[in-house]
Amino acid sequence: MSGEIEEPKKGMFFTSKQEVHEFYAKYAKNLGFAIAYRTQNVGADGKVKYFGIECTRVQKRTKRLEVNPLKPSLSPKIDCKAKVRATLQPDGRSKLITVVLEHTHDLIPSNSRHFPMNKRIRTPVKRKLEINDEAGIGVSRNFHSIVVEAGGYEALTFDERDARNHIENVRRLRLGIGDAESVAFYFHRIQQENSNLYSAIDFDVDGRIQNLFWADARSRAAYKAFGDVISFDTTYLTNKYDMSFALFVGVNHHGQSILFGCGLLSNENTKTFVWLFKDWLNCISVTLSKAIITDQCRAMQNAIQIVFP
Repeated sequence: MSGEIEEPKKGMFFTSKQEVHEFYAKYAKNLGFAIAYRTQNVGADGKVKYFGIECTRVQKRTKRLEVNPLKPSLSPKIDCKAKVRATLQPDGRSKLITVVLEHTHDLIPSNSRHFPMNKRIRTPVKRKLEINDEAGIGVSRNFHSIVVEAGGYEALTFDERDARNHIENVRRLRLGIGDAESVAFYFHRIQQENSNLYSAIDFDVDGRIQNLFWADARSRAAYKAFGDVISFDTTYLTNKYDMSFALFVGVNHHGQSILFGCGLLSNENTKTFVWLFKDWLNCISVTLSKAIITDQCRAMQNAIQIVFP
């Protein structure tokens, strides 16, 4: 371990809970493990009296036969005991009362950059991504140019998905003014003709359309009959707006694919998927499907755990 990184010790004092977390996060990043808050006690005055921060691989590995297929674990956990715990002192400082340094798994410092807690894109790099995007360079080539300039993937603290989400977040007017108005007008007109059309539009802080979701009367009726298992897919992209085309698909009694609903998404992060899945629940307003088949997108998995029971 680098001599610049101080090791946690029992009895250490910090000015705040945040300072404890920042100190332990820096130590964890240097060794090669991820951390998360696990325990916390809040007093009647609303102040945190006691809290613990532990290695994220604290839980025991679940046997394959015991894994819930609806809640797959993408990262094995092996009952690691590494942790720090602190209590609030009368003078307002936080004191470490428990420190466990030993891990029950290998530590690989070079892997730290893949942990969500360590991912970030520096301002100069963000600007370069934006400039390249404005010049018409595709996301993959744009990201690869950053990799080459940095001297390799290991030198970066983000991956291509992070770059894609940043670019999509800063692009202005995904839909042109005329297009946005046309979409809203179209949904309104169809709902006047058939009230069973469900539609939802997500606007950003400037009132621009970010995401769309809709399901017509036939799709909603099909879900009631064949919605036991659904497949959710975002592998399609529109050419003009570069927005992900998301599909909720099922299979009917003839073995044919049927559409339950679809949407256009400005990016593929957890916030966007949470918005989409919540509107999906509002749309179906009936018994939930027994299973959802998706790809291994971490943001999608997080959103499913947040929205669905």
